[in-house]
Amino acid sequence: MTALSIMLVDDHPIVREGYRRLIERQPGHRVVAEAETAAEAYRLFKSATPDLTVMDLSLPGAGGLEAIRHIRQWDRTARILVFTMHQSAPFALKAFEAGASGYVTKTSPPEELIRAIDTVARGGRALSADIAADLAAERLTRRGGPLDELAPREAEILRMFASGQAAEEIAEALCLSLKTIQNYHSQIKAKLGARTDAHLVWLAIAEGLVLDRREP
Repeated sequence: MTALSIMLVDDHPIVREGYRRLIERQPGHRVVAEAETAAEAYRLFKSATPDLTVMDLSLPGAGGLEAIRHIRQWDRTARILVFTMHQSAPFALKAFEAGASGYVTKTSPPEELIRAIDTVARGGRALSADIAADLAAERLTRRGGPLDELAPREAEILRMFASGQAAEEIAEALCLSLKTIQNYHSQIKAKLGARTDAHLVWLAIAEGLVLDRREP
């Protein structure tokens, strides 16, 4: 039986080490690459061609949404499982729109991550119990939220802006011109009806796009 090859994408080396040990304790599971940034994840995916990628969303510079988008543009069959601290149903939907096949929060039990890896590897979709419940409640209690108006790249730019990155930093991380980022900024404000940049940041926080970076 061929081993399931896996790439880990997380900017915390100690955290990656823990996940790698957990994953490789499972028969037939092998970690073949580890990345800390979206750019490194894209480069290593092309060289290592893993069967499955376990992807965090909070990365330095361009985040996981952008990494998912780029990988899926290069390989439409790529199987990507998000594993993140973001306990946000709207953000989970953006990850699926970008091309993810599963979404598990880091507060989930270890066995839930392993089950999700196996499900996504078989071509299925996986959700941790907390996100599944939040998504169900979200659809029952409201018609839609602010993030529903944004494409995955717009959501990523909003996250980067709300995390304190300057327009110049965002442009460099996404390999776009400063003018393009400024245009995105204006479009995002218009779509969300944000009156000021402070209002825009508040909306991002309310939707769970921004985390305390002290958290793993």
